[in-house]
Formats: sequence, C-alpha cells, structure tokens
Amino acid sequence: MKGYVLIVTVVALSLACAAQAPQAPPNPLVTEAKGSYTNVKNNILKAAEKMPEEHYGFSPTKDERPFIQVVAHVADSQVRACGLVKGEQKTPDAESKKTKADLLATLKASFDLCDAAFDSLTDATAAERITAGRGQRSRLSILWGNTGHDMEQYAIMSGYMRQKGVVPPSSEPRK
Repeated sequence: MKGYVLIVTVVALSLACAAQAPQAPPNPLVTEAKGSYTNVKNNILKAAEKMPEEHYGFSPTKDERPFIQVVAHVADSQVRACGLVKGEQKTPDAESKKTKADLLATLKASFDLCDAAFDSLTDATAAERITAGRGQRSRLSILWGNTGHDMEQYAIMSGYMRQKGVVPPSSEPRK
C-alpha cells in the first residue's frame, strides 16, 4: 500500500511540474523571426510618424537619399520580398509618394503584407526554397534578409532624426 501511494504521489508531482513547464510556440523558428521583425517594424513606423514632414526632404549629404526616399525604399523593398514569399508579384510604388501621409499609408500597407507573409508560414513551409533573384532561398531566409535590411534602414533613419534634433523611437525613455 505504501508503494502504491508513493507511485501515485510521484506521478502526480511529475504531472504538476510538466504542466508548469513553459511550452514552446507551435512554430518556434517563424515565431522568433517574426519577433525580431516586429521590433524593427515598430521602430520604423514610429520614426516615420515622428519625423516632422518639413524634414522629410532632409539629406545629410548630396550623395545620400533624403529621409522620404529612405522610408519609400523600406516600403518598396518589403513589397518585393514579402510579396515573393507570399507568391504574389507586387509592383512597388512608394517612390512615387510625395507627402508624409501618402507615404505612411504605403509603408503601413507594406508591413501588412510582411505580417501576412510571416503569418502564412509554419516552420515546415519556412524551409521551402523558392526562386529569388539569381538563385534559390528559403522563405524564412528571404524574410530574415528583409528584417536585416529594415534594421539597416532604421539605423539610417535614426541618424537623420538625430541630425534634426528628433530622438529616434528606440532611444526614447521607457515608460
């Protein structure tokens, strides 16, 4: 009888510990990649919204893109990359936008497309190889490349903002 009680106690404790253990998300690779993308997405959107429209034409040198073109470049690059992952050929048009409001709407639409691209993947489909440029890449590799590109462009946007006395979103005090 004591042996039976001991076995039941051990099983009950094991089940209780297992129930408290953190569960991995269903698609950990895609989930982690989307987390990094979401962080830079939020910073880019906040930066584009925060930069005053009168500074959208600012360029630190004659050889660098003005802020408006950096934002447009992010949107157009995302339309190409995320459209490819979704199997949709999209024609980017952010470069044609001339106002902050129009460009912000286009930027948000490009992020919506990328959100949908991430949401369409599982870890299994993320590994599928598709034609991209001159070769084959996995769908997840294309999205990671897009995230890396977004990070680079956010760094450029942040530098422009600082030169105009605007604090970039990632440097704001935490609330």
